[in-house]
Amino acid sequence: MIFRKWLGEVELTKDLSLLLFIGGIYSLSVALSNTFVNIYLWKQSGEFIDLAVYNLSVVIFQPLTFILAGRWAKKIDRVIVLRIGVIFLALFYISVLLFGDHASRYLIVLGGLLGIGYGFYWLAFNVLTFEITEPETRDFFNGFLGTLSSGGGMIGPILAGYIISRFVSNLGYTIVFGLSLTLFALAVVLSFFIKRRPAHGSYLLARVLSQRKNDENWRLITTAHFFQGLRDGTFAFIISVFVFVSTGSEFALGTFGLINSGISFIAYSIVPKFIKNKFRKKAILLGGILLYGAIYIIVFDFSYVRLLIYAAVIAIAYPIVLVPYISMTYDVIGKGWKAAEARIEYIVVRELFLNLGRIVSILAFIGAITFFNQDKSIPFLLMILGAGYLCVFYFLRRVKFQSMT
Repeated sequence: MIFRKWLGEVELTKDLSLLLFIGGIYSLSVALSNTFVNIYLWKQSGEFIDLAVYNLSVVIFQPLTFILAGRWAKKIDRVIVLRIGVIFLALFYISVLLFGDHASRYLIVLGGLLGIGYGFYWLAFNVLTFEITEPETRDFFNGFLGTLSSGGGMIGPILAGYIISRFVSNLGYTIVFGLSLTLFALAVVLSFFIKRRPAHGSYLLARVLSQRKNDENWRLITTAHFFQGLRDGTFAFIISVFVFVSTGSEFALGTFGLINSGISFIAYSIVPKFIKNKFRKKAILLGGILLYGAIYIIVFDFSYVRLLIYAAVIAIAYPIVLVPYISMTYDVIGKGWKAAEARIEYIVVRELFLNLGRIVSILAFIGAITFFNQDKSIPFLLMILGAGYLCVFYFLRRVKFQSMT
């Protein structure tokens, strides 16, 4: 009864439940290992440029895979596309385990495998989200998925940090990466229980891309995603390095993740209940201000205490931004040209702009540390890139249609 009351009027169907469960397993697996892969590579090379090349490989292969995955999702079942993504993510962790202490020599291979896995997984997951949810259930779905992600983020980093810190050698990393591999195998099994969803018709990618000229809302949404990627591209890996450099401890990094995800868990549980359609844009502005302001907590002094405060602030800010932002995105797509027939193409184009922003972000990072003193250039760069979500609001505030004010 308590759970039913929490759900409210939302009908929790079998496919909706399975998609949430798979999303939660994915989040737990990524929370266990993804941050620590960057630290694993950092410990082998100690160079920012190596982390940048690895992460750049991820964000280059990811949009290329999205284009291919979108075409395949038009020809075969997108649940199969989801399964292919999870298999490639599993191959990534197998490769990390096999390369071991020589993993930093295979940065592009590892980044490519992860990018391909992300591309197939997120294309299918986003399309399934669009199909399985309705406008009245999307805020719930995004909020509940965020809650599951935060729950995984609470358990994963602290558990991984504890396991890794218990072993002097890299055995702890091997155990953690092995756990992630097992979880992805479970996700593959669960995918067999989702109702098959075949697609038909031509692949209209070029037409949907050119639709930005005809649909102002679509142009604004895709541009906003570029600036989202501009912010997240570098921040996705640099903060974890700051935490590790300031403490020298994987367990401290796990604690950082626990605090961040614990607060985020609460925020994702609360935010969907208060952010209704008419408050979406104001919420995105508030979240964007919080995200940008948080940078100044750490940009000139990334001590561990300051990083923990930063973790708490962004844990509140991200749900405030992302829950209405994602819902607005799907609403715009749902009202777009041939939305039912071309929903896959809309997802692909959105991801192309998001990853283009990430590519530009990481290239800017590489340029900053290559041509300038990294101790001085990195803080300056973060202050520029950190304004990404304020730019997101600038474009989304102009999105207009009947159901949105």
